[in-house]
Amino acid sequence: MVIERVGIIGGGQLAWMMAGAAEKLGVKLIIQTPNQSDPAVAIAADTILAPIDDAEATAQLASRCDVITFENEFVNLDALMPLAEQGVCFRPSLQVLAPLLDKYHQRSYMRDLGLPVPKFFALEEKSSPQAPTPQINPSDFPLVMKARRHGYDGQGTAIVKTQSELEATWEEWKYVPVMLEEFVAFEQELAVIAARSTAGEIAIYPIVETQQENQVCRRVIVPAHIEPKTIAEIQEIARTLLENLQAVGIFGIELFLTAAGQVLINEIAPRTHNSGHFSLDAGETSQFEQHLRAVCDLPLGNPNLSCAGALMVNLLGYERSQNPYLAKRQKLAEIPQAHVHWYGKTESRPGRKLGHVTVLQNSPSAHLRQDSLKLAQICDSIWYG
Repeated sequence: MVIERVGIIGGGQLAWMMAGAAEKLGVKLIIQTPNQSDPAVAIAADTILAPIDDAEATAQLASRCDVITFENEFVNLDALMPLAEQGVCFRPSLQVLAPLLDKYHQRSYMRDLGLPVPKFFALEEKSSPQAPTPQINPSDFPLVMKARRHGYDGQGTAIVKTQSELEATWEEWKYVPVMLEEFVAFEQELAVIAARSTAGEIAIYPIVETQQENQVCRRVIVPAHIEPKTIAEIQEIARTLLENLQAVGIFGIELFLTAAGQVLINEIAPRTHNSGHFSLDAGETSQFEQHLRAVCDLPLGNPNLSCAGALMVNLLGYERSQNPYLAKRQKLAEIPQAHVHWYGKTESRPGRKLGHVTVLQNSPSAHLRQDSLKLAQICDSIWYG
C-alpha cells in the first residue's frame, strides 16, 4: 500500500516540525487537534478541530488518511480500540502503546524485560481525601513522585523529601494514581532517539546529554561525552525495547548515568522527542523524517550527524505575554551556525516551550562539551537577559 496521507493525533510543535519532511516525502498531513491556534494547523493539508481523546473525531480522521500516528500520549486507548478492530492502521499500534502510557505500567514492562530501572512502587488513587496515605519509611526519602498519566514538561513530577511533602503534593494533584521512585543521584542525564520500521529495520541516533531545570529540558548536547561501553549498552537497551514491542516509528528513551557508570532507564516516549530536535539541522535524517519513513513503509534514513556536534537550547517562556520576541530571535540567529525554530504559539507563559535554537559545531571532540556549555550561556543570556 502506498501511504500518501498521514493522520496525526495532536497539533503541537512536534507535528508542526514534520512539515518539511512531509513535503520532502510527498506526504500530506491531516491533524486532529482542539485549537485553531495550535502550531500544526498552519502546515496541515486538513484539520479536524476536536480534543485529541475524541474517538469520534479520530474516526473522521481515519476516513481521510491511510495511517494514523501520535504526537503525544494523551490518548484514550479503550476508545480507539474499536477503530483498530475495524481495520484502522495506527503506528505505533495500540498494542505497542498499551504498556507505555501509564508510567507505572511502563516501568513494570521494562523491569520485566530485565532492563535496568530505578526502584519504584505505585500509590493507587485514594477512595476519598480522608483515606489514609500509606506511610513511607523515612530512610526511603527523597523520592520522585510522578502522576501515572498526562504529565509533561515538569507537570506531574515532583521531588518529595518527607511524608508531609508527599501528602501535600498528592492532595494538590487531587489524589490521582502516582508512581514513586528512588531519587537517582545521577552524574548525567542522557537520551537516545531510535526508530524501527515495519520491516524490522532499526536506526539509532547519537546518544545525547540532556540538562533539565525544574524537570524541564533546558539544553541538549550532541553527542554525549560518555564511554564507548556506555554507548553500546544504551544502543542495546534501545534495540531490546523496540524489538520486544515490535514497535513502528520513533521512540525517545531518557536515561540516567550514575557516578559508578550504571545506566538506568527513566522514561520512554513513543513519539518524536525534544532530545531529538538537533536532528533537524545537525542530522543526515531528522527524527521527523525518520518517523514518517517508518510509518509510511519507507526505508529508514541515516541517523548519523552531519557535523561534529551540536547544541540545542529550548526557548522557554519566562513571563505571561503575547510577545513574539522578534529582536531576541534575530540576535540568536546571528550566532554563527545557529538555526532558530519558532513554533508560532500565540501565548507565552513560564516554562512553555516556544521554540528552540540549534547551534552546529565543528570543534575537536575533546572540546565539544565545554564549547557547548559556553554557547548555552550565550543563548541563555540573549533569551533570558
